[in-house]
Parts: sequence; C-alpha cells; structure tokens
Amino acid sequence: MRPARVSPGFSLIEVLCAILILGVGLVGLTEGIAGALRTGREAQRHTAAVLYAAGLLENLRAEGYLTEGSTEGDCGAGLVPCRWRQTLNRTDLDGLFDVTIVIEDPRTQHTLGSLQTLLFEVPSTSRLTPAERDAERRRRATPSSR
Repeated sequence: MRPARVSPGFSLIEVLCAILILGVGLVGLTEGIAGALRTGREAQRHTAAVLYAAGLLENLRAEGYLTEGSTEGDCGAGLVPCRWRQTLNRTDLDGLFDVTIVIEDPRTQHTLGSLQTLLFEVPSTSRLTPAERDAERRRRATPSSR
C-alpha cells in the first residue's frame, strides 16, 4: 500500500489569514488616500483665502486713500460661505496705516488665511473729508452705464 499523498495546496486557515492581512492593508491604503485628498482640498481653500485677501489688499492700494476702521463682507463664489474682515488702524507716522485682512469660515470659526501689512496713504493735493472719500468710493464701486 502506498502512503497517502499530501496535497500541495493551501489550507482554509492559510487562505483566511491571507485575506485578513490583505483587508487590513487595503483599509489602511484607502484611509491614507482619503486623508491625502482631504488635506489637498483644505490646502486649496487656504490658498484661495490668502489670494482673496491679497486681492482685497491690492484694491486698497489701487484706491489711493485709506480710512481708519473695520469692514467685512462675504467672499466670492470660490470661498462660499467664508467671510472677510479688513481692519485699518493709523500708526504713529502720519499717513501710515496698519492693515489686517482675515478670512474666516463661519461654520467652523477657523481662520483660513490672514494678511497683515503697512500701507501709506497716497498724498493728495486736495484733501477729501471722510464723507467725500466714502462718496468717491461708492461712485467708483458702482458700474458706469456706457
């Protein structure tokens, strides 16, 4: 009589262990990819917020006159539902303002981006009163009908 041959295949326990190890590895890989996508999306929002704040700062520079105080508003379509807050404070030097622009997400109360800088008010030969500056600012903000 011949001895019984041992099958060269895998046992059920070996297959189950291999599937368990593969499953744990796939779950870890999936979580890693999802985390990378979340981080990338958050970095994109922060970049958009800083670029939006830089645009607000450039608008201040382009206007050529600064008014002390704080203003706020909604961000554009790319940063819904974020809000911006702009604060201008006079410094000890005449015509120099400390400018702070902050972009916040009102849902989470987290700051997405902020810029702080110093700006000089462009000297003008005819000094305008604050009311005249506001009227000029409103006139420039409304689109002209041509």
